Amino acid sequence: MSKKISISKAIGEAMHEEMLRDPNVIIMGEDMGKMGNVFGITVGFQEEFGENRVIDTPISESGFCGMAVGAAMRGIRPVVELMYDDFITVAADPILNQAAKMRYMTGGQATVPMVLRLPMGAGRRNAGQHSQCLENMFCHTPGLKVIAPSTAKDAKGLLKSAIRDDDPVICMEHKLLYAKKEQIPEEEYTIPLGVADVKREGSDITIITWSREVYFALEAAEKLAAEGIQAEVLDLRTLVPLDWDAIVASVSKTHNVIVVSEEVKRGSYAAEISAQIAEELFDELDAPVERVCGLNIVSPFSPTLEDENFPHPENIVAAVKKVLNRSEEHTSELQSHCI
Repeated sequence: MSKKISISKAIGEAMHEEMLRDPNVIIMGEDMGKMGNVFGITVGFQEEFGENRVIDTPISESGFCGMAVGAAMRGIRPVVELMYDDFITVAADPILNQAAKMRYMTGGQATVPMVLRLPMGAGRRNAGQHSQCLENMFCHTPGLKVIAPSTAKDAKGLLKSAIRDDDPVICMEHKLLYAKKEQIPEEEYTIPLGVADVKREGSDITIITWSREVYFALEAAEKLAAEGIQAEVLDLRTLVPLDWDAIVASVSKTHNVIVVSEEVKRGSYAAEISAQIAEELFDELDAPVERVCGLNIVSPFSPTLEDENFPHPENIVAAVKKVLNRSEEHTSELQSHCI
């Protein structure tokens, strides 16, 4: 049996089910209690579970993230939300310097089983301080796991696994995906961390992506198919640990690849993935890896300018054709050398 629900509802269900299953699971964040979250995800939770398990925090990200790290070290499993992922800069020390390193620095004597939920991304006209995609910061930091679901099914299954994990997990949730609906199983399920998902099979080029850009990639793949180009769309779902085997399998099949993400291009996680492919799969490539990312600018408030700031299907289509053109040139060059 299945049901059709939104991503925001799926996230709420994941937390609700885990709170029923494990009394050590708590929720923390600004407006998470009485208001039920600015996106309405936890409406009714505080009435059901009480103020000790659904905690309205002060506007002090560093303070309540530090409190969550300490609670996690004592056996509690906090699910903490920052209203926007941009606010992680205020809580950099407890997350990047404490949560991420505690297990290693205590020789495994202390674990930090906490989840940090971060609504991210542009498109809502929230301007420069509320529209960023900062996954590169978390993926760069050893000790953190990072998920970035694109569908309701993935959001629920991954979040349940994250809550049960004994390491700190960063959950990147694109704000413009919250209302997107799809069919998900009615019965309980989890999705393991570190397993990518092929959202569309293809043979000519691999599009590696995650979060909202998955839908742009699928739209681009449809347009390309009308021109006889079969693009494979690989949704990473988990950024750390990275499903390298899935990348190898796809690139070894298509021999061409682009990496698409909404984050700023300079220093992006897309750059890291591109570099890994170039280093370890060079002999599989028919053309250099291409990145399609956000511009190296502060996200504008202006709707017209903001919409130019992140990749759209037409940008992905153009990048695919650029890579395949290089691939054809490379093949022609090889053939001329063989004559």
